[in-house]
Amino acid sequence: MAVVIAIDAGTTGVRSMAIDETGAELAYAYRPFPQHYPGPGLVEHDPNDIWEATTLTLSELCAALRTRDDGRPAAVAAVGIANQRETVVAWDRRTGEPLARALVWQDVRTAGRCEQLEADGHLPEVRRRTGLVLSPYFSGTKAEWLLRHGGVPVHPDLAVGTVDSWLIWKLSGGSAFATDATNASRTLLYDLASGAWSTSMCDLLSVPIDSLPHIRPSAGRFCRTADTTALGPGIALSGVAGDQQAALFGQGCHEAGMAKNTYGTGSFVLMNVGERCPQPVDGLLTTVAWDLGTGRTYALEGSIFATGATVGWLCGVLAGAADPAGIESLARSVPDSAGVVVVPAFAGLGSPWWDPSARGAIMGLTFAATPAHIARAAVESMALQTRDVAEAMHAAVGRPVAELRIDGGAAVNDLLCAIQADQLDAPVSRPEVTETTAMGAAMLAGLAEGVWSSPADAASAWKLDRRFEPTGDRADADRLHALWRQALERTLRW
Repeated sequence: MAVVIAIDAGTTGVRSMAIDETGAELAYAYRPFPQHYPGPGLVEHDPNDIWEATTLTLSELCAALRTRDDGRPAAVAAVGIANQRETVVAWDRRTGEPLARALVWQDVRTAGRCEQLEADGHLPEVRRRTGLVLSPYFSGTKAEWLLRHGGVPVHPDLAVGTVDSWLIWKLSGGSAFATDATNASRTLLYDLASGAWSTSMCDLLSVPIDSLPHIRPSAGRFCRTADTTALGPGIALSGVAGDQQAALFGQGCHEAGMAKNTYGTGSFVLMNVGERCPQPVDGLLTTVAWDLGTGRTYALEGSIFATGATVGWLCGVLAGAADPAGIESLARSVPDSAGVVVVPAFAGLGSPWWDPSARGAIMGLTFAATPAHIARAAVESMALQTRDVAEAMHAAVGRPVAELRIDGGAAVNDLLCAIQADQLDAPVSRPEVTETTAMGAAMLAGLAEGVWSSPADAASAWKLDRRFEPTGDRADADRLHALWRQALERTLRW
């Protein structure tokens, strides 16, 4: 039996999972790590906390595998990494120690710098070279801030990278400083056409190109694990992708036109658009979907900043709903939101609006409104934001999303799935294993090491749990969406 381990280093914790060649889960472990909020709009992580959580989950996983295998060490064929994207880590390659806290993708401290760059006329070059927009969401201005204002010194041993490169460095015992094309494409420092770091973008943001990791294919040998790691020495680390691209791969969206949405802290809608890099599309991002070593596949992406995070926030403020399941139950207790609209712009709005100044709001309140109506409106907001992105994709590629494959923590919410199908007027398919981010990382690693012979072979591990069909009542769906857009407009340019 071939065993593949996936490390999913997310925004609030690290989960590690072991699967076999059929996609069956053999073992699972999860550890949260602290979030740091030093001020409004500021979000930081301690890189050592991420590494400690990774180490603990791998130790638990190995112990569980030994128990399954009568105490004998499991033969691990490969390890893959999926990671929160855009978060920036800076460390000293000589000492291996972080030089500052990591700036998290949600952090908006560089919003003013992005506005300045746009005012100076740099947006067209940014769109053309990187496929991205000038937003504090991306890594480049975060790296610039660390070097200019965060006390990180520029020296020959400086390493600046995303979370995957930090974990590769640690797992390899400091012998590998690398990232993959999907993570590189989220930095504002990567040239989509050439597949290399952009000298002009690095110069614009004053990030030394020598401080950046080597860019490698998403499926391929990055390193072998060091003997100091929880996994022990010599295991091939052979698959790496940003979490959303890993989920797209894990959902089996290998053909152009296939799309998925991950309902995590935020939501990320990705559509496979094939091997030709498309021109920039208003409101959407162009990104590398993956590189299997034979060339890059591209995707259009709509990034939604707050979906699951909205439910988490509600859990803290609504009595009687102490967990996400409680929010769903509360939302189901009413037939509709009674005109209440929740716009979860806690950290600004992403696609297709790209307004970091927007702020969250609850609108349409009357004396008849109850916590149940607010809970229902919060669930609806996840589906409505996704519809906005899907409509932008339809406009860009000339065809609607025919089916949406979903994953992430909130994908278990049947009410959300039903509302989403109605809003898209398209089926919503939920797999048996909703941890498709980890599945994608495992599949990329297993492909590189021969566990699966082809992407199609790997995709056979995807199994449908439930398919939600639209009810066909477009009038109600469109009325709700129109009310949503009316409320959303009032939160922009706050």
